Amino acid sequence: MHIDQFAFAPQRVTVKTGTTVTWINDDDIPHTAASSGKLFKSRALDTKDKFSFTFTTPGTYEYFCSLHPHMTGAIVVEAATGSSAAQ
Repeated sequence: MHIDQFAFAPQRVTVKTGTTVTWINDDDIPHTAASSGKLFKSRALDTKDKFSFTFTTPGTYEYFCSLHPHMTGAIVVEAATGSSAAQ
């Protein structure tokens, strides 16, 4: 995930359980990535700083920049399944 020009890119991403998502601040000013449900919160990330979080439970996790609350995004975590169900 990249942070640039006061936006998260992509704004919404879908991953499997067990995936570690890393936010990288490509902007010239500090930003954070903070879960709306208080599951995670980065420190203020300066330019090129990174923050990672591993998602272990399926669900939709909305987040925002606590310094600029209009900046929002979401991580959709799907169950990590093997082969598809029998037909």
